Amino acid sequence: MRRVAIPIAVALVLIFGVVGVLLRSSPTGVIFSVSDQVAMVLLGVLLAGGVLLLARPRLRADGDGVEVRNIIGTQRYSWPLVRAFSFPDGAPWARLELPEDEYVPIMAIQAADGDRAVLAMRQLRELRRQTDSAK
Repeated sequence: MRRVAIPIAVALVLIFGVVGVLLRSSPTGVIFSVSDQVAMVLLGVLLAGGVLLLARPRLRADGDGVEVRNIIGTQRYSWPLVRAFSFPDGAPWARLELPEDEYVPIMAIQAADGDRAVLAMRQLRELRRQTDSAK
C-alpha cells in the first residue's frame, strides 16, 4: 500500500499546487483571489494526508503478543487472547480471531500483496506455534 499511497499523495500536492498557482481567472469571469489559491494548495495537502493514512497499518508480533495498528488506533493483544489468524475468502485483508467470535482486521496484510501476504501469514502462524510450545 505504501508503494501506491506515497506517489499518489505527492501527485495530489503537486497537482493542487500547480492548479493553485495557475488559478487567477477563468473565461466565465470569475476572479480567484490569493486566499482561493492558498485554499487549493491546502486542499491538496489535506487530501494527500488522507491518502497517507492508508500507509499507516502495521502489525508487530513478538513473544508477548500482537500489536495491530490500522488506519485509526493501535491495539495490543496478548497471546492467550489470540485464537487464530485467518484470511477469509474474498476478504481484502487478514484478521486476528479473538474469543467470543470477535475479530480485528489486520489491514497490514492485504490480499493485493499476493505472495507477501501468504508469507506474512505463515510467519505469524509459526510465531504463534513457537509461543504456544514455549509455554
